[in-house]
Amino acid sequence: MLDRIKASLPSLAPAEQRVGKLVLSDPRSFASLPVSELAERAHVSKPTVVRFCRSMGYDGLSDFKLKLAGTVSEGVPFIHRSVDVDDKTSDVLVKVIDNTVAAFLKYRNDASTHAIERAVDALMATYRSRGRIEFFGAGNSGIVAQDAQHKFFRLGINAIAYSDGHMQVMSASLLGAGDCVVIVSNSGRTRDLMDAADIARQHGATVITITASGSPLANAGHIHLAADHPEGYDRYSPMTSRLMHLMVIDVLATCVALRIGGQQLQPLLKEMKNNLRSKRYT
Repeated sequence: MLDRIKASLPSLAPAEQRVGKLVLSDPRSFASLPVSELAERAHVSKPTVVRFCRSMGYDGLSDFKLKLAGTVSEGVPFIHRSVDVDDKTSDVLVKVIDNTVAAFLKYRNDASTHAIERAVDALMATYRSRGRIEFFGAGNSGIVAQDAQHKFFRLGINAIAYSDGHMQVMSASLLGAGDCVVIVSNSGRTRDLMDAADIARQHGATVITITASGSPLANAGHIHLAADHPEGYDRYSPMTSRLMHLMVIDVLATCVALRIGGQQLQPLLKEMKNNLRSKRYT
C-alpha cells in the first residue's frame, strides 16, 4: 500500500501530494488521527484528504485508514526499500530482512485459510489413495519444487519434482484421477507451466497453484494459493517471492504431517535419521 502511494505521488495534484507525503512520513499516526488534524498537518482542506484517498482507489478516508492500519499494525513498515549501490552492508542487512519480514506478516494477515484447507484435503486424499503428488516449477520456482519434493518425500509420500518443461508435459499426461500436482510460479505466466496445468486438469488430476493473484495460472487450477508480494515478477533476482513460496510449501507440509499423525511418522523419521548418521563426521 505504501509502495503504491510512493509510486503515485508524481501523478497527483500538489495538494494531494502533500497528503501522500504525510502518510509516508508517519503512516501509524495517519491511521489514527481525525480528518481535521490530518488536513491541518498537510496544509490542505478536509475534502482534499478524502479526495487523495479516492485517488488511491479507496472508497473514502475510513476505508483508506482501515487498510492502512492493517498494513502498519505489525510494527514493520510495509514498503519495498530497494537496496542502493552505495548502501553499507548493515543497510543491506536491514533492508533485505525488513522487506522479507513485512511480506511474511502481510501474507499471514491476508492468506486464505479456506484455500489452504482445501489444498491439504486434496494432498491427503492423494496420499491415502497412494496416488502421485508432483511439484512443477520453472527457474527459481523449480528450486522451490525440489524443496517441496524433499519435504513430502520425507513424510513417506510418493512425491517427485520436475523443472524441465518437456518432463512436466509428459508427466502431466500420465497423471489421472486421484493424483495431485502443485505448480509454483512467481509470474503465473510461464507457458510450459500453463500447458502442464491444462493437461493435468484434463486428465482428472487435482491442480493446486501457488502464484500471484490475477495471473493466468491462478485461474488454471482447481485450488489457488495466492502468493502476493511487492516484488515484480520480472525482477532479475527475486528474493521475497522465493522465500514466500518456500513458506507456503512449509505450511502445506506441516499440515499434512499433522494429519498423518506422529504415531505413524515418528518411527519413520527416527529410522531415517539413524540411517543418515553414518554420512556425518563425528
